[in-house]
Amino acid sequence: MGTVEEFQREAIGRVRTIMRSGTRFYVDPEDTSIKVPGVTSIVGMLPKPFLQFWNAKMVAELAVDSLPFVEAMAERDREGAVDYLKGAARRYTKARADIGSKAHDLFERMIRGERVTRVEPDLEPYRANFADFLRKVNPELVRAEDVAWSDRHNYAGSFDAILRVWLDEDRNPTPDRSGTPYVLMADWKTSKSTYPDVALQMSAYQHADRIISPEGVSEPMPELDGAAVLHITPEQWAFKPVRTDEVVYAHFLHLRQTFVWDRELSKSVVGKPLAKSAGGLVTGTQRRAK
Repeated sequence: MGTVEEFQREAIGRVRTIMRSGTRFYVDPEDTSIKVPGVTSIVGMLPKPFLQFWNAKMVAELAVDSLPFVEAMAERDREGAVDYLKGAARRYTKARADIGSKAHDLFERMIRGERVTRVEPDLEPYRANFADFLRKVNPELVRAEDVAWSDRHNYAGSFDAILRVWLDEDRNPTPDRSGTPYVLMADWKTSKSTYPDVALQMSAYQHADRIISPEGVSEPMPELDGAAVLHITPEQWAFKPVRTDEVVYAHFLHLRQTFVWDRELSKSVVGKPLAKSAGGLVTGTQRRAK
């Protein structure tokens, strides 16, 4: 780490975060010298070989779908055309992230009891489906958008919600709340599919030591009965149980160690050369020109 750090700060109540080399770190509100990596950054240590093929597909589809435009651009500015094509995946990801952020904000307001009837057209399908989820499951909000903090393993992350839901003997929701109550760590996902790494993310939250509120108040993580993800798209929603047991959590902790290797240990394992070649011949003319 250099003496000058490039970072960006964001307030989460009294819990600040900083960005270092694309990684989010959470700053302990009681001791600002303590900075721990975010859960999402740790889960990001998973290998994702499919991304290179997806990226190539995005570029190829953009090139084929806008061939005349790209040809005209390349005639005027070849480098600009290259940048336009290679940015296809990044622009798509940003657009999806923007929608996801707006949807999460909408869901939080609705789960807190705010009556939302009008939103921008892109968000209306999400609003309608989340309202349908609230009617058919009728969960009770326990916590929302607080920070889960692990003192034992040095990580933190902001979770979407802790909900109390009522289920019958077949584990179906009872919206009249006549079933057995369960307290669940909950997460909202607006991606195309529900991916397995959500279990790693939610197990990290569930096994954290404490919760820090937006006001900076810290208290022990409550006893949870499990976890569930609400996968919600413009077309439909599904509330799915997620496995977050010790076996899953152990895999997250392996990624925590991989994070240490990637960001710290790997930078110190190769030392200075014990010996090396003298390099190419430097002529007298070259020396005088310096």
